[in-house]
Amino acid sequence: MELNRDILSAKSFINNEWIGHSTTNILSVTNKYEQNIIATIPYADPSEVQFAISNSAQAFQSWSRLSAMERREFLLKIRDGLQHEKEKFINLIVSEAGKPLDYARAEIERSLSVLQFSADEAIRLTGETVPMDYGLGKGKTAFTKRFPIGPVLAISPFNFPLNLALHKVGPALAAGNTVLLKPSPYTPLTALALASLCKRVGLPPGVLNVVVCRNEEAELMLKDERIKMLSFTGSAEVGWMLKEKAGKKKVVLELGGNASVIVDRTSNLDDAAKAIAMGAFLYAGQVCISIQRIFVDNEVFDAFVEKLKLTISELQTGNPGTEGVSVGPIIDRTHLERITSWINEAREKGAQILIGGDVLDQDKNVLAPTLITNTTEDMKIVAEEVFGPVAVIERVQFFDEVIRVINRSRFGLQAGLFTNNLTQMKYAHEHLEVGALIVNGIPGFRVDSMPYGGVKDSGLGREGVRYTIEEMTEPRLLVY
Repeated sequence: MELNRDILSAKSFINNEWIGHSTTNILSVTNKYEQNIIATIPYADPSEVQFAISNSAQAFQSWSRLSAMERREFLLKIRDGLQHEKEKFINLIVSEAGKPLDYARAEIERSLSVLQFSADEAIRLTGETVPMDYGLGKGKTAFTKRFPIGPVLAISPFNFPLNLALHKVGPALAAGNTVLLKPSPYTPLTALALASLCKRVGLPPGVLNVVVCRNEEAELMLKDERIKMLSFTGSAEVGWMLKEKAGKKKVVLELGGNASVIVDRTSNLDDAAKAIAMGAFLYAGQVCISIQRIFVDNEVFDAFVEKLKLTISELQTGNPGTEGVSVGPIIDRTHLERITSWINEAREKGAQILIGGDVLDQDKNVLAPTLITNTTEDMKIVAEEVFGPVAVIERVQFFDEVIRVINRSRFGLQAGLFTNNLTQMKYAHEHLEVGALIVNGIPGFRVDSMPYGGVKDSGLGREGVRYTIEEMTEPRLLVY
């Protein structure tokens, strides 16, 4: 797939300019299926990072003073620009992220929604009236007004290089904050294309800076007192490490999971099998709410396994730029080797491979959709986040017991429950330790306006445009 080079420059974007002087410290960005280099980007050095920090802090002084309507208009201009250039962004995401074509199209549509939601929330930002007309407060009136927190360091992942970046950028701009965006080194081009779009629609210099840098330079941003908040989406290990280094900054973490789904005997097994197959293996399972653990009522287990195996066998794998392909490449060779080693560990410990388990194309990092049973909780494919096209399926006897099994995980992002039993729905909602329960749907369900986030090792705080704005603002009380 040809890369559209007219929508970006391959350098960091600071103060509405393309900056990058290094000729030796270079990031090579590859097409994740063809494996050819599609761009080279100079990593920002410490002086360039410091310039970005200063620039972001300076721009905050003017951006935060714009009216809500003015900020809204800028967001709508970005939305309209993305709508006009969406085919170029789709091609870019397919190429550098290895995302299947239909899924890349869906990401663009979601991104347009996030920009619209952000624009709408910019003029709906409210505080609250605080009851105080009693005791020492007799005769007093009090209310809060929300104020932008300041420059935000946003670190975004590879799997949704536009939408998850916009889940930070959109709300920040709506609230009056500026943003330093550090994209994933796997997928920096989409973020740079967003920056280029923002410049073309007239976003003032410094409101959005996109800095392509190594972790050491990113730490300069994290520790700088002028940066007031860290918003991070990525692995649990990295997220909690960054929180420790963030000092007094506000921190929101959207981290990983090993999402579970329960299939009850009262559910529609055909519908559940189709949804679960896609929820586990779409984009080679490289979504933090991809289904990893499937628990099925003993009465319907054998029948459901056959339906699920048939549905999985019909999934198309290979080139993500080909219509109909839903399972493309793993993001790189290191992750492919990690995932296959976890599969082999499960085999050696007695697990049974029901379907898949093989590398289909070593050169292009394509792994067959894999379904495994007879697992134990100590296996990495059960206990950790696979982030690949692997799911485990086990039979269950008692509903309360499977809830306890799911809760023993160190993760708690989202879960799914296929049932027509109201009692089970209520019990699961009351007892599952997750950020959200999706009934008769998969854990991968997300509407971009809903509160989204996890508990335990799966995160801290909530995203979803209005909820992100609340995280990115501070209430200030007035009493008179």
